[in-house]
Amino acid sequence: MATNLSIDPQLLELALEVSGERTKKAAVTRALEEFIARRRQKGLLELMGQLEWDRDYQYKSERSRD
Repeated sequence: MATNLSIDPQLLELALEVSGERTKKAAVTRALEEFIARRRQKGLLELMGQLEWDRDYQYKSERSRD
């Protein structure tokens, strides 16, 4: 799907420079992928301390393939 966007030219040039991508499209795609990944990671970090931890769980015994 083609989309027309008005992107700050200085930001786009900087994105090209720091990403190492060769095209504007590739730089924008990478930027969006990294943005999404960071937001997902942030969501996981917000779960810290909210999940119950079973101190008796023996994770090493679950590794065996009997």
